[in-house]
Amino acid sequence: MTSIARDHAAAEVNESWAPMIAIALGQMIMSFNVASLPVALGGMVQSFNVPPTTVATGIVTYSMLVAGFVMLGAKLNQRFGALKVFRTVVVLFGCAQVLMTISANASMMITAQGLSGAAGAALVPSLVALIAENYRGKQQATALGALGSARAAAGVLAFVIGGVLGTYIGWRPAFGILIVVSAIAFFLSFRLKADEGRPEVQIDLVGVALAASAIILISFGFNNLNRWGLGAATPGAPFDIFGLSPAPILIVAGFVLGQSFLAWTRRRQASGKTPLLALEVIESPQERAAVYSMFAVVSLEAMLNFSVPLYIQIVQGRSPIATAIAMMPFNLTVFFAAMLIVRFYTRFTPRQIGRYGFSLCTVALLWLAFVVRNDWSAGPVLIGLVFFGIGQGALVTLLFNVLVTASPKELAGDVGSLRGTTNNLAAAVGTAVSGALLVGLLSAFMLSAIASSPKLTPELQAQVNLDSINFVSNDRLQETLARTNASPEQVAEAVRVNSESRLRALKIGLLLMSLVAMLAIFPASKLPDYIPGEIPDLTPKPKER
Repeated sequence: MTSIARDHAAAEVNESWAPMIAIALGQMIMSFNVASLPVALGGMVQSFNVPPTTVATGIVTYSMLVAGFVMLGAKLNQRFGALKVFRTVVVLFGCAQVLMTISANASMMITAQGLSGAAGAALVPSLVALIAENYRGKQQATALGALGSARAAAGVLAFVIGGVLGTYIGWRPAFGILIVVSAIAFFLSFRLKADEGRPEVQIDLVGVALAASAIILISFGFNNLNRWGLGAATPGAPFDIFGLSPAPILIVAGFVLGQSFLAWTRRRQASGKTPLLALEVIESPQERAAVYSMFAVVSLEAMLNFSVPLYIQIVQGRSPIATAIAMMPFNLTVFFAAMLIVRFYTRFTPRQIGRYGFSLCTVALLWLAFVVRNDWSAGPVLIGLVFFGIGQGALVTLLFNVLVTASPKELAGDVGSLRGTTNNLAAAVGTAVSGALLVGLLSAFMLSAIASSPKLTPELQAQVNLDSINFVSNDRLQETLARTNASPEQVAEAVRVNSESRLRALKIGLLLMSLVAMLAIFPASKLPDYIPGEIPDLTPKPKER
């Protein structure tokens, strides 16, 4: 029997699905955590007495640390073995959730999310490596689809459980649940096959410093665009450079460091040393197209997941369970689309699915921008969320599969780290841009409306801080104006301006999101254009350059 025949026979052996439960739970605790933050938005704003953008900083911190150190996490998996790393970081994640549950202020919450992100940085690549170690052939493709479904299922559960608990008990128990689930994942991990670590694997500390610095600077810069200024520095900026805001400068510096990381990695790889990221996983145009497309779709999901809870809880002043109900069509659709899209791999090429997926997202976001009103439960809005969920769920699973199947098994850890870097950098940037964009639009619309309203006199404006306009409910606005000498007519006018400006900001934000989805069709058009299984030639082909 030839080696190819033996490999094929091995690929057809059906392994038990029991070990997959531990892997899926590892994905779910991460996804549940980050999906619970938007649901807990209103509760945290009230508990910590901070603006919504501060809670968004917790989301950005988590995603930033995962993205910044996931490549280091991949090398730790290779050196010490994915199973040992999995068990260690699951325990660390559980400890981080203990701190999250008892957080007394926003700083503790952000610290807890930072620890969760540090654990996630090593957990993300271990999941892909464990799937590659435990499953082959069709089972491996199914397991990868299940990993995407686990991510989507965790999002659904986070909105349901977080919504119910947040409404009737508080936001903390939702994170307390993760302590228990982390323990379950740890004990179930003993069903997984133990892989051997490779002590000879070197860890490129210079590459770690360059990659982490680049990602942290980019994320931090985007997260502070609104507070520090898009161009000229605002009074809230910690410093300025010749009057310019440090935020865009940090973003540019991050991109420069990112290019430096790629140059350093090429030089290290050419000299025969172990790189932090094997560049073979992004060497071909198809693989790079998958990375760009994945960044786009995850950033769009992060924007929507921040915008909707912000609007429902902070603007409308409704409960977390109302947020869960409003987002349920989207989350359920993502779950089923991520699970069922694998059935279409034999009928459509990745390029076709990519184009259709982003086209559907574009149409859905345009639809939402035109039909959204002050009631997210309206039928037309639900239709838009469902269609966006179909496109988003299908794309996430497809793009992950393209990356994994394009690389050999020994690079599974690198694929996992690339996926983790892309997903979490996109989530951090998407959340940060969404917050900065919506608050910036709101500020512009409100200042324009206030200036044109004869009822909102300069004397009244002087009693209200217009330098830090943010999303607030009408009730909170009325409480603020009650401390001034505003007349009932002026209060009514201020509420009208606030309501109209918020809705306009949301509509423009959705339009800009649809533009991002439309532009993403271009990299999706460079995905592989063949149906898996149609190419019988097993001869290795040189990578495209």
